[in-house]
Amino acid sequence: MTTSDGSGELLELLYGVLRGVRRDAAARLELQGTTPGQLRLLRTLERCDGPRRLGELAAALDVAPRSVTSKVDLAEEHGLVRRLPDPTDRRATLLELTPEGRSLLAAISAQRHEGAAERLGRLSGDEQAELLRLLRIVGQDTAPGDPGA
Repeated sequence: MTTSDGSGELLELLYGVLRGVRRDAAARLELQGTTPGQLRLLRTLERCDGPRRLGELAAALDVAPRSVTSKVDLAEEHGLVRRLPDPTDRRATLLELTPEGRSLLAAISAQRHEGAAERLGRLSGDEQAELLRLLRIVGQDTAPGDPGA
């Protein structure tokens, strides 16, 4: 599905590359014993400025609280997160990453970079530089009607 202006081909190529990257990442996650959903939970927790309630995590992930509970149970079982009592509400529980959880995130990040480097390695150094230069241009956010658009 290409159009005369190339936008269809651009979309197909971008989607294809992203599908390949996601497929590679999912395979690597499986080797680490985790899933994309589990990774999303850990990453969300990593971006927080401290321990979070499960309800806050569910809202941030845009999922039902009970689905977060099952992911948290599994992550806790693997030593990736720990539950803490909430000092402001004795009935509530907070969740934080453990050092093991942080190590797993670092390992996965390194693997993702290796995968991207493998894909870029198909190109010469000049081709890599040109691809990145062009993607920066295409990726710039400009509003319709802006001179840069």
